[in-house]
Amino acid sequence: MNVRRLALGLMAMSLSVAHAQEQAGRTAVPAQIDALYPGLREVYIDLHRNPELAFQETRTAALLAEKLRALGFEVTTGVGRTGVVAILKNGNGPTVMMRTEIDALPVAEKTGLPFASTVTAQNANGQTVPVMHACGHDAHMTAWLGTATVMAQNRSRWRGTLMLVGQPAEESLSGARAMLADGLFTRFPKPDYALSLHDDDTMPAGTIGYRAGLFRAMSDAVTITVYGRGGHSAMPHNTVDPVVLASRIVLALQTIVSRENNPVDPVVITVGAIQGGTQGNVIPDEVRLLLSVRTYSEAVRTKTLAAIRRVVRGEAIAANAPKEPRVDAPERGNAMVHNDPALIDRLVTALRRELGQAKVVEMPQKMTSEDFAEYALAGVPSALLHIGAVEAADLARSRESGIPLPAPHSSEWAPVLEPTLKGAIHAEVAALLELFARR
Repeated sequence: MNVRRLALGLMAMSLSVAHAQEQAGRTAVPAQIDALYPGLREVYIDLHRNPELAFQETRTAALLAEKLRALGFEVTTGVGRTGVVAILKNGNGPTVMMRTEIDALPVAEKTGLPFASTVTAQNANGQTVPVMHACGHDAHMTAWLGTATVMAQNRSRWRGTLMLVGQPAEESLSGARAMLADGLFTRFPKPDYALSLHDDDTMPAGTIGYRAGLFRAMSDAVTITVYGRGGHSAMPHNTVDPVVLASRIVLALQTIVSRENNPVDPVVITVGAIQGGTQGNVIPDEVRLLLSVRTYSEAVRTKTLAAIRRVVRGEAIAANAPKEPRVDAPERGNAMVHNDPALIDRLVTALRRELGQAKVVEMPQKMTSEDFAEYALAGVPSALLHIGAVEAADLARSRESGIPLPAPHSSEWAPVLEPTLKGAIHAEVAALLELFARR
């Protein structure tokens, strides 16, 4: 009997010590993040000042690779052209992938920040464009580096292989496919789980948003080319004006959403660019329209693309265009992001335990797209989480007034840095430690 009591006492003591160690570890992580923050802020400023477009991220990749090597990671660059893969092996256990995007957007910055980007670059069409981290990828990368540092400093708390992926060309929805085609899951360990985190304009800074199942829409980049007969602007009767034709098409396309689609099946058709002409007194021969089409089912996607082709052809006939218009759409669009429900449940439990119940909230589906979807299609249970990046007071005023705040892809988008960055690192570390925990 005494032996049994002694054994039970030792077991209770062991559990108490383990609990105390776990609690100490939880307390240590925020303190570690606080200590890292000043250096990480300087990294963020550097990345923000020096954005690079899709598949041009050579400086960015080199900076990330240098810092990861210094932490003891095995680093490979040039994966999928400009991507980075960093591996930290820490005993037997699962392989967990944490991805960040590394590219920026062709947007002229208007944030007024003292370290605002003034960078210009040539895009894929050879045009000189302004460049800005208008989607927060600079914050994502900085948090990713902070998470790498905390995980390297806390190797006694986990076992397994941490796989960090710096992915290029997310904004063109082509970087994930490029990395997979270059052997991301064959040259390197295929992960048991894949994670990523994205900043968000709809939640207070530091709040984590999640959604199980379908979360982000599929996306198609559609290019329409309409043909006219050019001539002098003073003699339009001798021409077929493709600018007017293109304008009619922009308006007509919106009726597909408002009058042909079932309102409960979401569709977005956005014309983001109209390209044509050289000066005001010349009517050009052709005009191009660049579209983004978002849908949530293959049936709606197929119907929408067919309707676009029909509307474009009909408007060209009505304008007496001399040539059939051209509509270029991919055979396969960018896939929908599907968050693995079991993985989300596990992460939410861990995040609420670590960050607090109020800091982890369910969020609605979004019509935005993400090529993070490709990793789930490759057979890896995946979870894309969001982190709020705006001041709570500003968000409350916006909701009251109905005037939206700047959001990702806006020239004025700038996350509230400190709570966003610290919250992102804390959440990423908590998620990783949960997935590396022995079951």
